[in-house]
Amino acid sequence: MVGSLDLPLPRNLFSILLLQVSMWGADSFLVIGPPEPIVAMLGADTMLPCRVAPAMSLENMELRWFRSQFSDTVYVYQDGVEQAGEQLVDFKGRTELVKDYITEGRVAVRIHSLRVSDNGMYTCFFKKGSDFEEAILELKVIGLGSGPRIFMVGPEGKGIRLKCTGKRWFPQPEVQWKDARGEKIPSLSEDETQDDDGLFQTEASLIVTDSSKVSCCMKNPFFGQEQVETISIPEPLFPRTSPWKVAFAVTLPILGIFVGAVVFLAWKEQQEKKRAQEAKEEKEKESKAKESLEEELDWRKAELYADWRKEHFEAVAITLDPETTHRNLVLSESRKHVSSIENVPQNNDAPTHQGPEEPEAIFSVLGQNCFNMGRHFWEVEVSVGTEVGPGARWALGVCSETVKREGWFVESPEKNFWVVAYKEEEIRALTSQPKSPLLSQCPQKIGVFLDWEAGNVSFYNMADGSHIHSFTGITFCGTLCPYFSLQGAGISVTICSASGHTENYPDSSPKTSVTHLRSFDMGVPQEANSLLPPKIVSAP
Repeated sequence: MVGSLDLPLPRNLFSILLLQVSMWGADSFLVIGPPEPIVAMLGADTMLPCRVAPAMSLENMELRWFRSQFSDTVYVYQDGVEQAGEQLVDFKGRTELVKDYITEGRVAVRIHSLRVSDNGMYTCFFKKGSDFEEAILELKVIGLGSGPRIFMVGPEGKGIRLKCTGKRWFPQPEVQWKDARGEKIPSLSEDETQDDDGLFQTEASLIVTDSSKVSCCMKNPFFGQEQVETISIPEPLFPRTSPWKVAFAVTLPILGIFVGAVVFLAWKEQQEKKRAQEAKEEKEKESKAKESLEEELDWRKAELYADWRKEHFEAVAITLDPETTHRNLVLSESRKHVSSIENVPQNNDAPTHQGPEEPEAIFSVLGQNCFNMGRHFWEVEVSVGTEVGPGARWALGVCSETVKREGWFVESPEKNFWVVAYKEEEIRALTSQPKSPLLSQCPQKIGVFLDWEAGNVSFYNMADGSHIHSFTGITFCGTLCPYFSLQGAGISVTICSASGHTENYPDSSPKTSVTHLRSFDMGVPQEANSLLPPKIVSAP
């Protein structure tokens, strides 16, 4: 009798658990924040982004950002509107919800005019019905204060005491003394204080006993940016137990009075000019440091999110140039689609340029839209057939309008090509040094981003917005053109419209990489192919 009661119980319990798991999985979601801390300048604006997986609309959810406790509310979105009643006083009037992609499951809170008190940890909390999830974010606020200033306090013992001061830094800077050989010297003492705004004032002391140059360096602990000042102390200023010590002590005050009397009038006239010049130089120095840091922050944000990067670039509707098309390639009438001669499109688009096969290694074509300034991007759909032949490959990117494209040539930055290529089911960056594969799977849509002034060419998988590769630190000279090369049956390329959609042509997880290049010899261009001059597109 007991055995007959025990058998049905596990079977019923298993059914109940299975029902609960299925009910949980139907409405479950995850909240995901940035994997790295968000770094922003003091007084600037920044965003705290979060998204859900799987992607779903957030319009009917409760979205909340708070600090260490749930009640420390930074921003609340509920029932389709902002709930300002729960917001902390410090954030009133300084926050807004960025909901351009709210239907895709991506939102962010923008905080204006960052303060020192904004530094620290945040939590984004999303609730749908009775289900809720949250993610942790870290915001690091940086303030670059005035550079170090070295003062001679006076003789002490057998040396001279020096004092190095810096003001309005956040977080607390690292202070380091160095001698003329660059070797570190420990500080005799260090003192830090914070003002009412939470900014640090640092003071470090040192006693030097030898006549030489001494430097004081203050460095931001997050990005390693540093400011340095150097002082050189002449030998006569050091106290010595010698017959000359008494004579020096007597002569120095007399000499000081005499020199002071001679230069007093000139000094009085020049002092105000000198102070104004020093203030101007200090302001310019701080401005350059802030601009450099802001550019670095914008670049990091753009690498994380392709959609946000598009906001800073001009979309270009690329048109292929039939005059630059290799004879083994076929263009459509719209000049938006190109394939190899073995892969003629099966539609009514008749080719505008074709000829007999030639035994050339690389078959390429340029875009008619060329650039010598500004920021531009375009999107390309690449079709790789299921039965591609051996040696099938494609490459895309940008090149100089003067490159050599006759016969066999090398696609590399040294030859003024900045491209990524697909071959043997791998995508690689084409450089003089062999690189590891960037992807083992061919993305269907690739975005090409060109920043002419910054010397940057980046590639993104536009299906998921992930970063594929970047060529950075390039010194461009002359005009750049969109570049495409194809070889083998089953390979075709379609240029997307400026809105991001293709024009009805047949279609046939990422890793990131960055290649740093500096000042290539672009003053000696390769022999130019016999091409028509391309159209020049300038930034507005």
